[in-house]
Amino acid sequence: MQINSLSRTGGEIIVDQLVLQGVDHVFCVPGESYLAVLDALHDASINVTVCRQEGGAAMMAEAHGKLTGRPGICMVTRGPGASNALAGIHIAKQDSTPLIVFVGQIETGMREREAFQEVDYRAVFGTQTKWTTEIDDAARIPELVARAFHVAMSGRPGPVVIALPEDMLVQMASVADAPRVEPVESAPVPEHMDQMAELLAGAKKPLAILGGARWTQEAVNDFVRFAEQQQLPVAVQFRRQHLFPCSHPNFAGDIGLGSNPKLIKMAQEADVILLVGGRMSEIASQSYTLLDIPVPKQTLIHVHPDSQELNRVYQAALAINASPVQFGRAAVVLPAHASNERKALIDDAHAAYEAWSNPESVNTPGALQMGSVMAYLEAHLEPDAIMTNGAGNYATWLHRFHRFNHYNTQLAPTSGSMGYGAPAAVGAKRVMPQRQVVCFAGDGCFLMHGQEFATAVQYGLNIIVLVFDNGMYGTIRMHQEKHYPGRVSATNLQNPDFAAYAVAFGGHGERVDKNEDFGPAFERAVASGKPAILHCMIDPQAITPTATLDQLRAAAEKSQAK
Repeated sequence: MQINSLSRTGGEIIVDQLVLQGVDHVFCVPGESYLAVLDALHDASINVTVCRQEGGAAMMAEAHGKLTGRPGICMVTRGPGASNALAGIHIAKQDSTPLIVFVGQIETGMREREAFQEVDYRAVFGTQTKWTTEIDDAARIPELVARAFHVAMSGRPGPVVIALPEDMLVQMASVADAPRVEPVESAPVPEHMDQMAELLAGAKKPLAILGGARWTQEAVNDFVRFAEQQQLPVAVQFRRQHLFPCSHPNFAGDIGLGSNPKLIKMAQEADVILLVGGRMSEIASQSYTLLDIPVPKQTLIHVHPDSQELNRVYQAALAINASPVQFGRAAVVLPAHASNERKALIDDAHAAYEAWSNPESVNTPGALQMGSVMAYLEAHLEPDAIMTNGAGNYATWLHRFHRFNHYNTQLAPTSGSMGYGAPAAVGAKRVMPQRQVVCFAGDGCFLMHGQEFATAVQYGLNIIVLVFDNGMYGTIRMHQEKHYPGRVSATNLQNPDFAAYAVAFGGHGERVDKNEDFGPAFERAVASGKPAILHCMIDPQAITPTATLDQLRAAAEKSQAK
Protein backbone atom coordinates (compact mmCIF):
# COMPACT_ATOMS: atom_id res chain seq x y z
CA MET A 1 0.00 0.00 0.00
CA GLN A 2 1.29 3.44 -0.93
CA ILE A 3 1.49 5.63 2.16
CA ASN A 4 0.64 9.28 1.84
CA SER A 5 1.16 11.06 5.14
CA LEU A 6 0.27 14.48 3.77
CA SER A 7 -2.96 16.04 4.91
CA ARG A 8 -5.23 16.40 1.88
CA THR A 9 -8.76 17.57 1.22
CA GLY A 10 -11.41 15.02 0.38
CA GLY A 11 -11.45 16.34 -3.19
CA GLU A 12 -7.70 15.79 -3.52
CA ILE A 13 -7.94 12.29 -2.07
CA ILE A 14 -10.68 11.40 -4.60
CA VAL A 15 -8.53 12.49 -7.53
CA ASP A 16 -5.42 10.79 -6.15
CA GLN A 17 -7.33 7.50 -5.96
CA LEU A 18 -8.45 7.86 -9.58
CA VAL A 19 -4.87 8.41 -10.70
CA LEU A 20 -3.71 5.33 -8.77
CA GLN A 21 -6.50 3.28 -10.38
CA GLY A 22 -5.16 4.21 -13.80
CA VAL A 23 -7.98 6.59 -14.73
CA ASP A 24 -7.01 8.78 -17.69
CA HIS A 25 -10.40 10.26 -18.61
CA VAL A 26 -13.22 11.88 -16.66
CA PHE A 27 -16.47 12.93 -18.33
CA CYS A 28 -18.38 15.60 -16.47
CA VAL A 29 -20.78 18.49 -16.27
CA PRO A 30 -19.37 20.83 -13.62
CA GLY A 31 -21.34 21.70 -10.49
CA GLU A 32 -20.80 23.78 -7.38
CA SER A 33 -21.51 20.72 -5.24
CA TYR A 34 -18.13 19.16 -6.10
CA LEU A 35 -15.92 22.19 -6.70
CA ALA A 36 -13.18 20.70 -4.51
CA VAL A 37 -12.87 17.74 -6.88
CA LEU A 38 -12.80 20.00 -9.93
CA ASP A 39 -10.03 22.02 -8.29
CA ALA A 40 -8.02 18.85 -7.60
CA LEU A 41 -8.42 17.80 -11.24
CA HIS A 42 -6.75 21.07 -12.30
CA ASP A 43 -3.29 19.71 -11.52
CA ALA A 44 -3.95 16.01 -12.17
CA SER A 45 -2.78 13.91 -15.12
CA ILE A 46 -6.38 13.09 -16.04
CA ASN A 47 -8.08 14.30 -19.22
CA VAL A 48 -11.33 16.06 -18.37
CA THR A 49 -14.07 16.13 -20.99
CA VAL A 50 -16.65 18.83 -20.29
CA CYS A 51 -20.03 17.71 -21.60
CA ARG A 52 -23.27 19.57 -22.31
CA GLN A 53 -25.71 17.35 -20.40
CA GLU A 54 -25.22 14.78 -17.65
CA GLY A 55 -26.93 12.02 -19.60
CA GLY A 56 -24.39 12.51 -22.38
CA ALA A 57 -21.54 12.53 -19.89
CA ALA A 58 -22.72 9.24 -18.37
CA MET A 59 -23.07 7.66 -21.82
CA MET A 60 -19.57 8.77 -22.80
CA ALA A 61 -18.20 7.24 -19.61
CA GLU A 62 -20.20 4.07 -20.26
CA ALA A 63 -18.71 3.85 -23.77
CA HIS A 64 -15.26 4.21 -22.18
CA GLY A 65 -16.08 1.30 -19.86
CA LYS A 66 -17.17 -0.86 -22.80
CA LEU A 67 -14.00 -0.14 -24.76
CA THR A 68 -11.47 -0.54 -21.94
CA GLY A 69 -13.03 -3.01 -19.51
CA ARG A 70 -12.23 -0.64 -16.64
CA PRO A 71 -14.82 1.72 -15.13
CA GLY A 72 -15.66 4.81 -17.09
CA ILE A 73 -15.69 7.80 -14.74
CA CYS A 74 -18.51 10.33 -14.77
CA MET A 75 -18.92 13.33 -12.46
CA VAL A 76 -22.18 15.23 -12.11
CA THR A 77 -23.75 17.67 -9.73
CA ARG A 78 -26.52 16.87 -7.29
CA GLY A 79 -30.27 16.71 -7.82
CA PRO A 80 -31.14 17.52 -11.46
CA GLY A 81 -27.62 16.63 -12.63
CA ALA A 82 -27.77 13.21 -11.03
CA SER A 83 -31.27 12.67 -12.40
CA ASN A 84 -30.07 13.43 -15.93
CA ALA A 85 -27.28 10.86 -15.54
CA LEU A 86 -29.72 8.05 -14.78
CA ALA A 87 -30.14 7.15 -18.48
CA GLY A 88 -26.44 6.31 -18.74
CA ILE A 89 -26.51 4.44 -15.45
CA HIS A 90 -29.42 2.30 -16.70
CA ILE A 91 -27.46 1.47 -19.86
CA ALA A 92 -24.47 0.37 -17.78
CA LYS A 93 -26.74 -1.83 -15.64
CA GLN A 94 -28.41 -3.67 -18.51
CA ASP A 95 -25.28 -3.77 -20.68
CA SER A 96 -23.04 -5.06 -17.86
CA THR A 97 -20.60 -2.16 -18.23
CA PRO A 98 -18.21 -1.00 -15.48
CA LEU A 99 -19.09 2.62 -14.63
CA ILE A 100 -18.54 4.83 -11.59
CA VAL A 101 -20.60 7.99 -11.24
CA PHE A 102 -19.49 10.53 -8.63
CA VAL A 103 -22.38 12.77 -7.60
CA GLY A 104 -22.28 15.98 -5.61
CA GLN A 105 -24.35 16.01 -2.43
CA ILE A 106 -25.63 18.53 0.10
CA GLU A 107 -23.70 19.13 3.31
CA THR A 108 -24.14 16.36 5.85
CA GLY A 109 -25.67 18.71 8.43
CA MET A 110 -28.55 19.59 6.10
CA ARG A 111 -29.88 16.07 5.52
CA GLU A 112 -33.60 15.28 5.65
CA ARG A 113 -34.68 18.93 5.43
CA GLU A 114 -35.26 18.74 1.67
CA ALA A 115 -32.36 21.10 1.19
CA PHE A 116 -31.58 22.60 -2.21
CA GLN A 117 -31.36 19.72 -4.71
CA GLU A 118 -31.31 17.12 -1.94
CA VAL A 119 -31.63 13.50 -3.09
CA ASP A 120 -31.43 10.23 -1.19
CA TYR A 121 -29.11 8.53 -3.67
CA ARG A 122 -29.27 5.10 -2.08
CA ALA A 123 -33.04 5.12 -2.47
CA VAL A 124 -33.10 6.61 -5.98
CA PHE A 125 -30.25 4.66 -7.58
CA GLY A 126 -30.24 1.52 -5.43
CA THR A 127 -32.09 -0.71 -7.91
CA GLN A 128 -30.15 0.62 -10.92
CA THR A 129 -26.64 0.04 -9.62
CA LYS A 130 -24.51 -2.74 -8.22
CA TRP A 131 -23.77 -0.47 -5.27
CA THR A 132 -24.73 3.06 -4.23
CA THR A 133 -22.98 4.72 -1.31
CA GLU A 134 -22.23 8.09 0.27
CA ILE A 135 -18.87 9.02 1.78
CA ASP A 136 -19.18 10.92 5.06
CA ASP A 137 -15.56 10.72 6.20
CA ALA A 138 -12.68 11.85 3.96
CA ALA A 139 -10.40 9.29 5.64
CA ARG A 140 -12.51 6.47 4.15
CA ILE A 141 -12.24 7.65 0.55
CA PRO A 142 -9.41 5.26 -0.49
CA GLU A 143 -11.25 2.29 1.01
CA LEU A 144 -14.58 3.08 -0.63
CA VAL A 145 -13.24 4.12 -4.03
CA ALA A 146 -11.18 0.92 -4.25
CA ARG A 147 -14.30 -1.05 -3.35
CA ALA A 148 -16.22 0.79 -6.06
CA PHE A 149 -13.68 -0.29 -8.69
CA HIS A 150 -13.86 -3.88 -7.45
CA VAL A 151 -17.67 -3.95 -7.51
CA ALA A 152 -17.92 -2.26 -10.92
CA MET A 153 -15.51 -4.71 -12.62
CA SER A 154 -15.94 -8.06 -10.91
CA GLY A 155 -18.50 -10.78 -11.55
CA ARG A 156 -21.09 -9.23 -13.86
CA PRO A 157 -19.79 -5.65 -14.32
CA GLY A 158 -22.08 -2.72 -13.73
CA PRO A 159 -22.50 0.82 -12.40
CA VAL A 160 -21.63 2.24 -8.99
CA VAL A 161 -22.82 5.62 -7.70
CA ILE A 162 -20.82 7.48 -5.03
CA ALA A 163 -22.36 10.56 -3.41
CA LEU A 164 -19.92 13.22 -2.19
CA PRO A 165 -21.24 15.58 0.54
CA GLU A 166 -19.92 19.08 -0.07
CA ASP A 167 -18.44 19.49 3.40
CA MET A 168 -16.67 16.11 3.23
CA LEU A 169 -14.83 17.23 0.10
CA VAL A 170 -13.10 20.08 1.95
CA GLN A 171 -12.40 17.97 5.04
CA MET A 172 -8.67 17.41 5.69
CA ALA A 173 -7.37 13.89 6.26
CA SER A 174 -4.09 11.97 6.38
CA VAL A 175 -4.74 8.54 4.97
CA ALA A 176 -2.96 5.84 2.97
CA ASP A 177 -3.89 5.41 -0.68
CA ALA A 178 -5.40 2.13 -1.85
CA PRO A 179 -3.57 0.02 -4.48
CA ARG A 180 -4.81 -0.50 -8.02
CA VAL A 181 -7.77 -2.88 -8.23
CA GLU A 182 -7.99 -5.67 -10.80
CA PRO A 183 -11.20 -7.62 -11.50
CA VAL A 184 -11.55 -10.93 -9.71
CA GLU A 185 -11.21 -13.77 -12.20
CA SER A 186 -13.22 -16.98 -12.09
CA ALA A 187 -11.87 -20.02 -13.92
CA PRO A 188 -13.61 -23.27 -14.89
CA VAL A 189 -12.81 -26.47 -13.05
CA PRO A 190 -11.32 -29.25 -15.24
CA GLU A 191 -14.22 -31.62 -14.54
CA HIS A 192 -16.69 -29.10 -16.00
CA MET A 193 -14.59 -28.64 -19.12
CA ASP A 194 -14.39 -32.40 -19.61
CA GLN A 195 -18.16 -32.64 -19.20
CA MET A 196 -18.68 -29.84 -21.71
CA ALA A 197 -16.38 -31.53 -24.22
CA GLU A 198 -18.40 -34.72 -23.91
CA LEU A 199 -21.71 -32.90 -24.42
CA LEU A 200 -20.41 -31.06 -27.50
CA ALA A 201 -18.87 -34.19 -28.99
CA GLY A 202 -22.21 -35.96 -28.77
CA ALA A 203 -24.23 -33.09 -30.22
CA LYS A 204 -25.66 -33.28 -33.72
CA LYS A 205 -26.86 -29.66 -33.91
CA PRO A 206 -24.84 -27.57 -31.46
CA LEU A 207 -24.88 -23.77 -31.42
CA ALA A 208 -22.64 -21.37 -29.50
CA ILE A 209 -24.08 -18.00 -28.50
CA LEU A 210 -21.80 -15.23 -27.23
CA GLY A 211 -22.77 -12.14 -25.24
CA GLY A 212 -22.28 -10.15 -22.08
CA ALA A 213 -19.12 -8.44 -20.86
CA ARG A 214 -15.63 -9.25 -19.52
CA TRP A 215 -14.39 -10.08 -23.04
CA THR A 216 -10.92 -9.17 -24.31
CA GLN A 217 -9.12 -9.57 -27.61
CA GLU A 218 -7.46 -12.67 -26.15
CA ALA A 219 -10.84 -14.16 -25.22
CA VAL A 220 -12.22 -13.51 -28.70
CA ASN A 221 -9.15 -15.06 -30.34
CA ASP A 222 -9.35 -18.12 -28.09
CA PHE A 223 -13.02 -18.64 -28.81
CA VAL A 224 -12.43 -18.40 -32.55
CA ARG A 225 -9.80 -21.15 -32.26
CA PHE A 226 -12.11 -23.22 -30.06
CA ALA A 227 -15.02 -22.88 -32.52
CA GLU A 228 -12.73 -23.97 -35.36
CA GLN A 229 -11.45 -26.97 -33.41
CA GLN A 230 -14.97 -28.10 -32.46
CA GLN A 231 -16.62 -27.08 -35.75
CA LEU A 232 -19.20 -24.99 -33.89
CA PRO A 233 -21.54 -22.51 -35.55
CA VAL A 234 -21.37 -19.28 -33.55
CA ALA A 235 -24.08 -16.66 -33.05
CA VAL A 236 -23.92 -13.49 -30.99
CA GLN A 237 -26.52 -11.84 -28.81
CA PHE A 238 -28.20 -8.50 -29.53
CA ARG A 239 -25.62 -5.77 -30.13
CA ARG A 240 -22.66 -7.99 -29.33
CA GLN A 241 -21.56 -8.67 -32.91
CA HIS A 242 -17.95 -7.64 -32.32
CA LEU A 243 -17.40 -10.71 -30.15
CA PHE A 244 -16.86 -12.95 -33.18
CA PRO A 245 -15.67 -11.94 -36.68
CA CYS A 246 -18.73 -11.81 -38.90
CA SER A 247 -16.82 -12.88 -42.02
CA HIS A 248 -15.52 -16.04 -40.32
CA PRO A 249 -16.95 -19.24 -41.87
CA ASN A 250 -18.28 -20.35 -38.45
CA PHE A 251 -20.35 -17.18 -37.93
CA ALA A 252 -24.11 -17.72 -38.01
CA GLY A 253 -25.46 -14.22 -37.29
CA ASP A 254 -26.92 -12.24 -34.43
CA ILE A 255 -29.88 -13.12 -32.24
CA GLY A 256 -31.82 -10.00 -31.35
CA LEU A 257 -34.33 -7.72 -33.05
CA GLY A 258 -35.06 -8.45 -36.70
CA SER A 259 -32.93 -11.59 -36.70
CA ASN A 260 -32.67 -14.04 -39.56
CA PRO A 261 -35.60 -16.48 -39.17
CA LYS A 262 -33.27 -19.31 -40.23
CA LEU A 263 -30.98 -18.55 -37.29
CA ILE A 264 -33.91 -18.45 -34.87
CA LYS A 265 -35.03 -21.84 -36.17
CA MET A 266 -31.48 -23.15 -35.78
CA ALA A 267 -31.44 -22.10 -32.12
CA GLN A 268 -34.84 -23.65 -31.52
CA GLU A 269 -33.77 -26.95 -33.07
CA ALA A 270 -30.30 -27.08 -31.48
CA ASP A 271 -29.68 -30.06 -29.24
CA VAL A 272 -26.86 -28.31 -27.33
CA ILE A 273 -26.51 -24.55 -26.78
CA LEU A 274 -23.25 -23.20 -25.42
CA LEU A 275 -24.02 -19.76 -23.98
CA VAL A 276 -20.87 -17.83 -23.06
CA GLY A 277 -20.88 -14.52 -21.20
CA GLY A 278 -24.49 -13.58 -21.85
CA ARG A 279 -27.78 -13.88 -20.00
CA MET A 280 -30.19 -14.49 -22.92
CA SER A 281 -32.51 -11.79 -21.63
CA GLU A 282 -35.69 -10.56 -23.33
CA ILE A 283 -34.40 -9.36 -26.71
CA ALA A 284 -31.89 -12.14 -27.37
CA SER A 285 -34.35 -14.81 -26.20
CA GLN A 286 -37.12 -13.49 -28.46
CA SER A 287 -39.24 -12.44 -25.45
CA TYR A 288 -38.17 -15.52 -23.46
CA THR A 289 -39.48 -17.96 -26.06
CA LEU A 290 -36.21 -19.33 -27.47
CA LEU A 291 -35.33 -21.29 -24.34
CA ASP A 292 -37.98 -22.80 -22.10
CA ILE A 293 -38.05 -21.54 -18.51
CA PRO A 294 -36.91 -22.88 -16.13
CA VAL A 295 -35.50 -25.89 -18.01
CA PRO A 296 -34.67 -25.42 -21.72
CA LYS A 297 -35.44 -28.28 -24.06
CA GLN A 298 -31.97 -27.76 -25.53
CA THR A 299 -29.11 -29.02 -23.41
CA LEU A 300 -27.82 -25.70 -22.06
CA ILE A 301 -24.19 -25.14 -21.13
CA HIS A 302 -24.05 -21.71 -19.52
CA VAL A 303 -20.71 -19.96 -18.93
CA HIS A 304 -20.83 -16.72 -16.95
CA PRO A 305 -18.38 -14.81 -14.72
CA ASP A 306 -21.03 -14.14 -12.06
CA SER A 307 -22.34 -17.17 -10.16
CA GLN A 308 -25.56 -15.30 -9.34
CA GLU A 309 -26.48 -15.20 -13.03
CA LEU A 310 -26.09 -18.96 -13.44
CA ASN A 311 -29.40 -20.82 -13.00
CA ARG A 312 -31.13 -17.52 -12.28
CA VAL A 313 -33.61 -17.79 -15.18
CA TYR A 314 -32.53 -20.92 -17.04
CA GLN A 315 -31.58 -24.10 -15.22
CA ALA A 316 -28.50 -25.23 -17.14
CA ALA A 317 -27.49 -28.81 -17.72
CA LEU A 318 -23.97 -27.57 -17.01
CA ALA A 319 -23.22 -24.23 -15.33
CA ILE A 320 -19.63 -22.97 -15.53
CA ASN A 321 -18.62 -20.02 -13.38
CA ALA A 322 -15.85 -18.45 -15.47
CA SER A 323 -14.95 -15.23 -17.23
CA PRO A 324 -14.68 -15.39 -21.04
CA VAL A 325 -10.91 -14.99 -20.74
CA GLN A 326 -10.43 -17.95 -18.40
CA PHE A 327 -12.98 -20.05 -20.27
CA GLY A 328 -11.24 -19.42 -23.57
CA ARG A 329 -7.87 -20.42 -22.17
CA ALA A 330 -9.31 -23.69 -20.91
CA ALA A 331 -11.38 -24.38 -24.04
CA VAL A 332 -8.62 -24.18 -26.64
CA VAL A 333 -6.71 -27.11 -25.10
CA LEU A 334 -9.67 -29.50 -25.30
CA PRO A 335 -9.49 -32.32 -27.86
CA ALA A 336 -10.70 -31.22 -31.28
CA HIS A 337 -13.88 -32.67 -32.75
CA ALA A 338 -14.68 -32.78 -36.44
CA SER A 339 -17.20 -34.50 -38.67
CA ASN A 340 -18.78 -34.09 -42.09
CA GLU A 341 -22.11 -33.41 -40.40
CA ARG A 342 -20.59 -30.63 -38.28
CA LYS A 343 -18.89 -29.12 -41.35
CA ALA A 344 -22.19 -29.08 -43.23
CA LEU A 345 -23.87 -27.44 -40.23
CA ILE A 346 -21.47 -24.49 -40.10
CA ASP A 347 -21.43 -24.12 -43.89
CA ASP A 348 -25.24 -23.92 -44.03
CA ALA A 349 -25.37 -21.49 -41.09
CA HIS A 350 -22.80 -19.12 -42.58
CA ALA A 351 -24.39 -19.28 -46.04
CA ALA A 352 -27.71 -18.29 -44.50
CA TYR A 353 -26.02 -15.37 -42.75
CA GLU A 354 -24.29 -14.22 -45.94
CA ALA A 355 -27.57 -14.23 -47.87
CA TRP A 356 -29.42 -12.43 -45.06
CA SER A 357 -26.76 -9.73 -44.66
CA ASN A 358 -26.28 -8.75 -48.30
CA PRO A 359 -27.41 -5.09 -48.52
CA GLU A 360 -27.73 -5.23 -52.30
CA SER A 361 -30.47 -7.84 -51.96
CA VAL A 362 -32.84 -5.35 -50.32
CA ASN A 363 -34.76 -2.69 -52.20
CA THR A 364 -36.78 -0.03 -50.37
CA PRO A 365 -38.73 3.09 -51.42
CA GLY A 366 -36.99 6.43 -51.84
CA ALA A 367 -34.15 8.09 -53.73
CA LEU A 368 -31.76 7.43 -50.85
CA GLN A 369 -31.90 3.80 -49.79
CA MET A 370 -30.35 2.32 -46.68
CA GLY A 371 -29.19 -0.72 -48.66
CA SER A 372 -27.10 1.54 -50.88
CA VAL A 373 -25.73 3.40 -47.84
CA MET A 374 -24.67 0.13 -46.23
CA ALA A 375 -23.09 -1.18 -49.43
CA TYR A 376 -20.97 1.96 -49.69
CA LEU A 377 -19.92 1.84 -46.04
CA GLU A 378 -18.97 -1.82 -46.26
CA ALA A 379 -16.64 -0.99 -49.13
CA HIS A 380 -15.09 2.16 -47.65
CA LEU A 381 -15.05 2.07 -43.83
CA GLU A 382 -11.73 1.50 -42.12
CA PRO A 383 -11.53 -2.14 -40.97
CA ASP A 384 -11.44 -1.25 -37.27
CA ALA A 385 -13.93 1.63 -37.43
CA ILE A 386 -15.98 1.98 -34.25
CA MET A 387 -19.70 2.05 -35.03
CA THR A 388 -22.11 3.58 -32.53
CA ASN A 389 -25.88 3.84 -32.45
CA GLY A 390 -28.80 4.49 -30.17
CA ALA A 391 -32.25 2.99 -30.59
CA GLY A 392 -34.60 2.92 -33.55
CA ASN A 393 -35.44 0.97 -36.69
CA TYR A 394 -32.54 2.63 -38.50
CA ALA A 395 -30.13 0.60 -36.33
CA THR A 396 -31.47 -2.63 -37.85
CA TRP A 397 -29.57 -1.81 -41.03
CA LEU A 398 -26.28 -1.45 -39.19
CA HIS A 399 -26.72 -4.63 -37.17
CA ARG A 400 -27.89 -6.73 -40.09
CA PHE A 401 -25.63 -5.54 -42.90
CA HIS A 402 -22.35 -4.38 -41.33
CA ARG A 403 -19.53 -6.92 -40.92
CA PHE A 404 -18.12 -6.46 -37.43
CA ASN A 405 -14.85 -8.28 -38.01
CA HIS A 406 -12.80 -6.73 -35.20
CA TYR A 407 -13.22 -6.72 -31.45
CA ASN A 408 -14.19 -3.40 -29.84
CA THR A 409 -15.83 -1.95 -32.93
CA GLN A 410 -19.43 -1.84 -31.69
CA LEU A 411 -20.93 0.55 -29.15
CA ALA A 412 -24.66 0.04 -28.88
CA PRO A 413 -27.02 -0.09 -25.89
CA THR A 414 -28.61 -3.49 -25.32
CA SER A 415 -31.01 -1.54 -23.10
CA GLY A 416 -32.40 0.14 -26.23
CA SER A 417 -31.67 3.65 -24.98
CA MET A 418 -32.32 6.43 -27.48
CA GLY A 419 -29.73 9.18 -27.77
CA TYR A 420 -26.75 6.92 -27.06
CA GLY A 421 -25.01 7.02 -30.44
CA ALA A 422 -23.74 10.62 -30.46
CA PRO A 423 -22.25 10.75 -26.95
CA ALA A 424 -20.85 7.23 -27.36
CA ALA A 425 -19.10 8.39 -30.53
CA VAL A 426 -17.65 11.39 -28.69
CA GLY A 427 -16.51 9.18 -25.81
CA ALA A 428 -14.95 6.62 -28.17
CA LYS A 429 -13.06 9.23 -30.20
CA ARG A 430 -11.88 10.95 -27.02
CA VAL A 431 -10.43 7.68 -25.71
CA MET A 432 -9.22 6.26 -29.06
CA PRO A 433 -8.51 9.28 -31.29
CA GLN A 434 -6.63 7.16 -33.85
CA ARG A 435 -9.75 5.13 -34.73
CA GLN A 436 -12.44 6.09 -37.24
CA VAL A 437 -15.74 6.59 -35.39
CA VAL A 438 -19.09 6.62 -37.19
CA CYS A 439 -22.41 7.20 -35.46
CA PHE A 440 -25.75 5.95 -36.77
CA ALA A 441 -28.67 8.03 -35.48
CA GLY A 442 -32.32 8.49 -36.26
CA ASP A 443 -33.78 11.97 -36.36
CA GLY A 444 -35.58 11.43 -33.07
CA CYS A 445 -32.64 9.59 -31.51
CA PHE A 446 -30.02 12.19 -32.40
CA LEU A 447 -31.76 15.17 -30.82
CA MET A 448 -31.96 13.45 -27.44
CA HIS A 449 -28.23 14.08 -27.00
CA GLY A 450 -27.32 15.92 -30.19
CA GLN A 451 -25.94 18.83 -28.16
CA GLU A 452 -22.89 16.67 -27.47
CA PHE A 453 -21.85 17.46 -31.04
CA ALA A 454 -20.60 20.67 -29.43
CA THR A 455 -18.33 18.55 -27.24
CA ALA A 456 -16.90 16.89 -30.35
CA VAL A 457 -16.18 20.32 -31.84
CA GLN A 458 -14.64 21.62 -28.61
CA TYR A 459 -12.12 18.77 -28.49
CA GLY A 460 -11.56 18.46 -32.24
CA LEU A 461 -13.02 14.96 -32.45
CA ASN A 462 -13.71 14.23 -36.12
CA ILE A 463 -16.58 11.81 -35.65
CA ILE A 464 -19.02 11.29 -38.52
CA VAL A 465 -22.70 11.28 -37.57
CA LEU A 466 -25.18 9.87 -40.07
CA VAL A 467 -28.63 11.23 -39.18
CA PHE A 468 -31.33 9.23 -40.95
CA ASP A 469 -34.38 11.48 -41.15
CA ASN A 470 -37.81 10.01 -41.89
CA GLY A 471 -39.72 12.66 -39.97
CA MET A 472 -41.00 10.44 -37.18
CA TYR A 473 -40.28 8.18 -34.27
CA GLY A 474 -40.14 5.28 -36.70
CA THR A 475 -40.08 2.30 -34.36
CA ILE A 476 -43.15 3.49 -32.48
CA ARG A 477 -44.92 4.30 -35.75
CA MET A 478 -44.16 0.77 -36.96
CA HIS A 479 -45.80 -0.69 -33.86
CA GLN A 480 -48.74 1.68 -34.24
CA GLU A 481 -49.38 0.43 -37.75
CA LYS A 482 -49.14 -3.17 -36.56
CA HIS A 483 -51.55 -2.76 -33.66
CA TYR A 484 -53.58 0.41 -34.41
CA PRO A 485 -53.43 0.68 -38.22
CA GLY A 486 -54.02 4.14 -39.64
CA ARG A 487 -54.27 5.79 -36.21
CA VAL A 488 -51.08 7.85 -36.15
CA SER A 489 -50.61 9.42 -32.72
CA ALA A 490 -47.63 11.30 -31.20
CA THR A 491 -45.02 9.96 -33.62
CA ASN A 492 -44.63 12.69 -36.28
CA LEU A 493 -41.61 15.01 -36.05
CA GLN A 494 -40.70 18.37 -37.56
CA ASN A 495 -36.94 18.42 -37.80
CA PRO A 496 -34.28 21.10 -38.18
CA ASP A 497 -31.72 21.27 -40.96
CA PHE A 498 -29.17 18.93 -39.38
CA ALA A 499 -26.44 19.95 -41.85
CA ALA A 500 -26.87 23.58 -40.82
CA TYR A 501 -26.90 22.43 -37.19
CA ALA A 502 -23.44 20.91 -37.70
CA VAL A 503 -22.09 24.06 -39.34
CA ALA A 504 -23.55 26.26 -36.58
CA PHE A 505 -21.54 24.30 -34.01
CA GLY A 506 -18.35 24.63 -36.07
CA GLY A 507 -18.43 21.25 -37.78
CA HIS A 508 -18.99 19.96 -41.31
CA GLY A 509 -22.55 19.35 -42.52
CA GLU A 510 -24.20 18.16 -45.72
CA ARG A 511 -27.65 17.03 -46.79
CA VAL A 512 -27.89 13.79 -48.76
CA ASP A 513 -31.03 13.13 -50.84
CA LYS A 514 -30.11 10.30 -53.21
CA ASN A 515 -27.92 7.22 -53.45
CA GLU A 516 -25.27 8.65 -55.76
CA ASP A 517 -24.68 11.61 -53.42
CA PHE A 518 -23.89 9.62 -50.29
CA GLY A 519 -20.39 8.38 -51.16
CA PRO A 520 -18.97 11.78 -52.21
CA ALA A 521 -20.57 13.44 -49.17
CA PHE A 522 -19.02 10.84 -46.85
CA GLU A 523 -15.61 11.36 -48.45
CA ARG A 524 -15.88 15.13 -47.99
CA ALA A 525 -16.86 14.61 -44.36
CA VAL A 526 -13.74 12.49 -43.81
CA ALA A 527 -11.54 14.96 -45.66
CA SER A 528 -12.85 17.93 -43.65
CA GLY A 529 -11.09 16.69 -40.50
CA LYS A 530 -13.98 18.13 -38.50
CA PRO A 531 -16.86 16.57 -36.61
CA ALA A 532 -19.44 16.02 -39.34
CA ILE A 533 -23.15 15.38 -39.77
CA LEU A 534 -24.62 13.95 -42.94
CA HIS A 535 -28.36 14.65 -42.97
CA CYS A 536 -29.71 11.64 -44.85
CA MET A 537 -33.30 11.94 -46.10
CA ILE A 538 -35.11 8.60 -45.89
CA ASP A 539 -38.55 7.87 -47.33
CA PRO A 540 -40.98 7.33 -44.42
CA GLN A 541 -42.31 4.22 -46.19
CA ALA A 542 -38.90 2.53 -45.81
CA ILE A 543 -39.62 1.55 -42.21
CA THR A 544 -37.80 -1.83 -42.19
CA PRO A 545 -35.64 -3.80 -44.65
CA THR A 546 -38.60 -6.09 -45.34
CA ALA A 547 -41.79 -4.00 -45.14
CA THR A 548 -43.21 -0.55 -45.84
CA LEU A 549 -45.65 1.34 -43.63
CA ASP A 550 -48.44 0.70 -46.12
CA GLN A 551 -47.71 -3.03 -46.11
CA LEU A 552 -47.72 -3.16 -42.29
CA ARG A 553 -51.00 -1.26 -42.16
CA ALA A 554 -52.63 -3.45 -44.79
CA ALA A 555 -51.56 -6.62 -43.00
CA ALA A 556 -52.88 -5.34 -39.67
CA GLU A 557 -56.21 -4.26 -41.18
CA LYS A 558 -56.58 -7.65 -42.85
CA SER A 559 -55.86 -9.44 -39.58
CA GLN A 560 -58.34 -7.29 -37.64
CA ALA A 561 -61.04 -7.86 -40.27
CA LYS A 562 -61.00 -11.61 -39.70
